[in-house]
Amino acid sequence: MTPAAFSRRSLLGTATALLAAPTLAQPLAGGRTVRVIVPFPPGGAVDITSRLLADRLGPVLGQTVVVENRAGAGGLIGADAIAKGDRDGTVLGLVSATSYCAMPFMHARMPFDPLRDLTPVTQLTDGVLLCVVNAQTAQARGWTDFRALVQWSRANPEQVKMGSSGTGTSSHLNIAAINRFADAKILHVPYRGGGPAINDLLSGTIDMMFDVMPALMPHVESGKFKALAVSSGDPIALLPQVPGMKAFADLGLGQHELINWNVVTTAGGTPAPVVQRIFEAIRTVSQQRDFIERMRPLGYGIILSESPEAAARMIRAETPRWQRMVEISGARVE
Repeated sequence: MTPAAFSRRSLLGTATALLAAPTLAQPLAGGRTVRVIVPFPPGGAVDITSRLLADRLGPVLGQTVVVENRAGAGGLIGADAIAKGDRDGTVLGLVSATSYCAMPFMHARMPFDPLRDLTPVTQLTDGVLLCVVNAQTAQARGWTDFRALVQWSRANPEQVKMGSSGTGTSSHLNIAAINRFADAKILHVPYRGGGPAINDLLSGTIDMMFDVMPALMPHVESGKFKALAVSSGDPIALLPQVPGMKAFADLGLGQHELINWNVVTTAGGTPAPVVQRIFEAIRTVSQQRDFIERMRPLGYGIILSESPEAAARMIRAETPRWQRMVEISGARVE
């Protein structure tokens, strides 16, 4: 599944860096503290990205910006807190493709309407999911590549335990689709965020993760995790030796592809001039050299929308793709 913005211009490696950003005139809401809500616990990819953004957003806005973790329900608790936040730009957060476009088709009752109760400011990132396994477990079970893992799961149903950042997340949808297409027998183990799942993968409590890359890459580089595949059709530039799904056409995965994205979001009904001010501040941060350099090794692309309205159009265009992924995977949240 390729986002509408996948053929976009990436700012990584192409942006002209600004070493010092000017402060925007007139702080938001009279200078009140801005809260950046992270819908997952500390230590995961969204948390890392949100903190990198928040640290640089404060000086640009000229006011205090703090990070608040509101984990649970695959990101919905945090997104709901954003939806119910003050409509003055002081409550922001990274909301994922699944919260915007997939969860409405998995939940019988959503706590909010994403299109009505959230106001997108700009897309900030996109990225593939990376399949990693505990390196010691892989050696013991002969998981030399992703194909061997799938075949082992077929012979040992639900003995391969895959942790995710929560029920209804892109990781959940992805593994449900892989199980269906490849006749794999991998057990999905949902956590309250990527951080706790990573800790259990390090200890060997679970066997694998198929999740976004920023929080996984340090452990791949240390040798504790072994990277087996990415969820895009083709390999990515950061890990050219790790195959994409097209390499596993013989397993039924040749047409499978999932690319996740995150949008900086504020409460629905926030006035357009306030949303525009936040957009301009984020655009300034996205051009700062240290932000680009900190994001580069994490495996996320920095993808800014042309405007808040363009971000909203992208979300509407993406919704049928994610609805189809829900239908294909059969994933449901009770």
